Amino acid sequence: MKSHPIFDYPLFALGFRAFFLLAGLAALVLIVFWNALFSGSLTTEHYFSYNYWHAHEMLLGYAVAVISGFLLTAVKNWTGKPTITGDQLASLCLLWLYGRLLPFYSGMLPDLLIALVDFAFLPALAYQVSKPIFEAKQYKNLFFIGLLLLLMLGNGLIHAEMLGVLDNSAATGIQLVVATIIVLILIIAGRVFPFFTERGIPGTLIIKNPILDIVSVASAVVVFSLQLIDVSGHLLALAACIAVVANFARLSGWYVKRIWYVPLLWVLYIGYTWIISGFILTVLSAYQVVQTSLALHAFTVGGIGVLTLGMMARVSLGHTGYSLKASNAIAIAFILLNIAALFRVLLPIAMPAWYESLIYISTLSWLAAFSLFIFIYGPILTRARIDGQDG
Repeated sequence: MKSHPIFDYPLFALGFRAFFLLAGLAALVLIVFWNALFSGSLTTEHYFSYNYWHAHEMLLGYAVAVISGFLLTAVKNWTGKPTITGDQLASLCLLWLYGRLLPFYSGMLPDLLIALVDFAFLPALAYQVSKPIFEAKQYKNLFFIGLLLLLMLGNGLIHAEMLGVLDNSAATGIQLVVATIIVLILIIAGRVFPFFTERGIPGTLIIKNPILDIVSVASAVVVFSLQLIDVSGHLLALAACIAVVANFARLSGWYVKRIWYVPLLWVLYIGYTWIISGFILTVLSAYQVVQTSLALHAFTVGGIGVLTLGMMARVSLGHTGYSLKASNAIAIAFILLNIAALFRVLLPIAMPAWYESLIYISTLSWLAAFSLFIFIYGPILTRARIDGQDG
């Protein structure tokens, strides 16, 4: 007798639903907690040091949740094979959630247990994503599994320092995670930007340039590799310049003026521009003109933040049967998130004396943007498809 699934709800009908909702909530809760910890209004014993906790959770909490939802949905489309739903999906979500909660129980639970629970998520995700790829024999998509394993390695380096196994490995782990996520975004952009643009603007035909795609991604890999082995100066600046030129040329090849009438498109193009800005700031930081943290936040707040919000908005509509048109509220959310990046990345260069005020405004803009996302997309993600189809 076949048992009825416990989590037989629309929220667990496909990977993007639960993980995008978790990502949106995490974007709010994690930033609220970070500001409380940073300001000293909240003190608590924690597995991570506060700075590492902030970086770990925004990358391996928020960003990985978005990546999980995207891959569990996209792999189903690419392979034609089902990905986990129902109880299995709920179990994976709970594993992700436990990874966020258990660090607050440091002192009550063994640190090794806290580390293992958080570390277990990415191998579990990689296993679930790889199954339909192997079933469909689409081995070319296995490089996504390799990227998930790199994220796992970065997470392992962070935990190794927290557990006292290695010295000074957490910063390297965070660098590796940021690099892997940016490279993953650049690879996915090559698959979805032309398609989304053609779908969003009828009559548009985007001609792909495979060589430029390779150079754009490869140049980014070189930049991040140099940073990982602590190379700066002329060599890093040259590599970053090549990354700027290649990625700007790539984005220009997809660009159509009419994207500015389609919020679901311009948010993606601006998000990609933030990544290019990150490489520009990397050039400047190689000569110590600006702080490396500004380049980092161009990649994270600007690139990862703006692009993931745009992708969640577009994918959620496309897979729930709704018209591919952003509401005015979500368009405002896109603007607010770009304001958050502007105040976190660029304005501190021009107004360093106002740094704390700029960070405060950036934080409020981020929270407002994701509050709108949860308000608009919470009902969409938790309701069945309006066209009656599965997913």
